[in-house]
Amino acid sequence: MKLTKLFGLHAVAAALEYSPQKIGKAWVDSQRQDKRLQDLISNLQALAIEPEKTDRKKLDRLADGGNHQGIVFEVELPSALPESALKDAVEFISGKALFLVLDNVQDPHNLGACLRTADATGVHGIIITKDNATGITPTVCKVASGAAETVPVYQVTNLARTLRWLKDHGIWLVGTAGEAQQSLYQVDLDLPLAVVIGAEGKGLRRLTRDACDFLVRLPMLGQVESLNLSVATGVFLYEVLRQRQGLGNVSR
Repeated sequence: MKLTKLFGLHAVAAALEYSPQKIGKAWVDSQRQDKRLQDLISNLQALAIEPEKTDRKKLDRLADGGNHQGIVFEVELPSALPESALKDAVEFISGKALFLVLDNVQDPHNLGACLRTADATGVHGIIITKDNATGITPTVCKVASGAAETVPVYQVTNLARTLRWLKDHGIWLVGTAGEAQQSLYQVDLDLPLAVVIGAEGKGLRRLTRDACDFLVRLPMLGQVESLNLSVATGVFLYEVLRQRQGLGNVSR
């Protein structure tokens, strides 16, 4: 069991909602009496967890200088799932599959933000690489705000092999590339799909790019060359959702 410390009112609220059984110890600021904190303390007490009242200096140390908002707690981190679990999940999906593939994502803030968007758009799971990439860390969980508990994360050793397996099981692979001929808004995304996003500043690796069935670009009208990874992911996944819900036609 891998325990870590998280902090902040929103992080505690998310843990209470999505994984209360994984919460261990908690520490609270003995000087704070605001209702939001008191409500969280009551919810912890209902789980037979009595938060230790302490001073701000100790909370600062426990949170490693982070903005703890008067509360720090210990929680069991969710674990990434193996490739075998991904294969089981694909076999039992009802309806059109939707996966997000992150090719060597290294910023935990980006992975956390992608988890939140994946939860909001109905993604069945996120596929990440085992090497040269972030895993599920305390920062990922804090940024994800509960989505690390609701969206499975599959960690694979050989991404190209996994992508070939997805294709063999009827899932189309669409990757992002700035030089692609078609824009995101010119393709049909209402099909079993894995959205493939490249690493920060590097884009898709060659083998990953070659595995994709087609590539698309995001329209860029300004001076910057690309969007932040998690922002681009959000744009992409919401276009998939828009098309699947029949909210307007694809522009040809």
